[in-house]
Amino acid sequence: MSDLDGQNGPVGGIGDDSKKGTRVFKKSSPNGKITTYIGRRDFLDHLDHVDPIDGVVLIEPDYLNGRKVFANVLAAFRYGREDLDVLGLTFRKDLYACHHQVYPPLEEENKRALTRLQERLIKKLGPNAHPFYFDVPTNTPASVTLQPAPGDTGKPCGVDYELKTFVADTIEEKPHKRNSVRLAIRKLTYAPNKPRKPQPSADLRKEFLMSPNPLHLEASLDKELYYHGEAINVNITVSNNSNKTVKKVKISVQQHADVCLYNTSSFICNVAIVKTKDGFPLGASSNLSKVYTVTPLLANNKDKRGLALDGKLKHEDTNLASSTILPVDTNKENLGIVVQYRVKVKLIVAFGGDASVELPFTLTHPLPEEDQRRLEQTELDELARKSKEDVEPLDPKVIDFESRSDAVQYEDDDFIFEEFTRMRLKGFEGDGDADA
Repeated sequence: MSDLDGQNGPVGGIGDDSKKGTRVFKKSSPNGKITTYIGRRDFLDHLDHVDPIDGVVLIEPDYLNGRKVFANVLAAFRYGREDLDVLGLTFRKDLYACHHQVYPPLEEENKRALTRLQERLIKKLGPNAHPFYFDVPTNTPASVTLQPAPGDTGKPCGVDYELKTFVADTIEEKPHKRNSVRLAIRKLTYAPNKPRKPQPSADLRKEFLMSPNPLHLEASLDKELYYHGEAINVNITVSNNSNKTVKKVKISVQQHADVCLYNTSSFICNVAIVKTKDGFPLGASSNLSKVYTVTPLLANNKDKRGLALDGKLKHEDTNLASSTILPVDTNKENLGIVVQYRVKVKLIVAFGGDASVELPFTLTHPLPEEDQRRLEQTELDELARKSKEDVEPLDPKVIDFESRSDAVQYEDDDFIFEEFTRMRLKGFEGDGDADA
């Protein structure tokens, strides 16, 4: 089957964007006996909660012969190539694991209310579709991949999530590839567009030998939180009261990645750089005030090995890794890779050394449009509920909404099914089974 473009083209030739419906991703086992359906591949961490991982598994009951169907979610930190796994030694560390018995359902699971997606899928697929539900805690790691060098093959290092459904007698039994489904999913961080921290700013007074007065540097950002692809405005004010000459300014966006395994190793990578002599050289008793713009993008950094990215690498829907927002009392070793960003402003001074300051900021994802519409609808419903409490109820005979001929009817089973594959980036090979 050929790779599908964009967000993966719909199965069965349904490629018309004008067709309205709920997008559902599916993947079948090699023998076709079980098929897993989920509503999304990316699950957001909203800081106070994580989107639940919910879906259904379509089963052929005659194939089971008394066996059971299980689902599990595993988050693991891979820090070595898979081809180096020998003698039972694997270069990976499990960070989070949870399992669920899909069929036959346990008694306590029957008490859980179905999500809206599960209700509609079961109605569409029939009684052989069985639900699963995972409530992921907020202290679990985000999906982060370390970018390999061009030409590297195999699964890249980093933290990845995998949803697996399989047929077995017990949960401890090793599943067979022929009757199991593996889906690579991602846990991404969304930081609400609310002031979490003050506007980043820093100032520096640098003294020089044989200079009566210092060089004063002030730098600030226009805000603390930025979304991927958004330009960063850096405001710089320089007061050169020294007898030195400032030759130029260098502004760089640095990604700091702490790999937390058995000990912590830190890696710093410049993801955007601006060098300019505009307004320079700045001589003694001179001032400068200027705003510079810099934009960190993955497109300009695809050749940098070890750069931290969101989730899996070899797909076009990947970007620079989001900032890790550390919950209170969180052990860094449980997060695998901790990513932070800083803007570094550096003045190059002739015969006197350099002067630099750093401005930390947060780089993250905006709230998806679907979730934004859901949030707005919730707010509207709350306003409507309050307004109903303030007015007297109307006589139902006055207005009969159900009898209106122009009333909009919605189909509950209007789905667009898509195969669970992703488009590979051009120039990379050897992805193999990593698509899951």
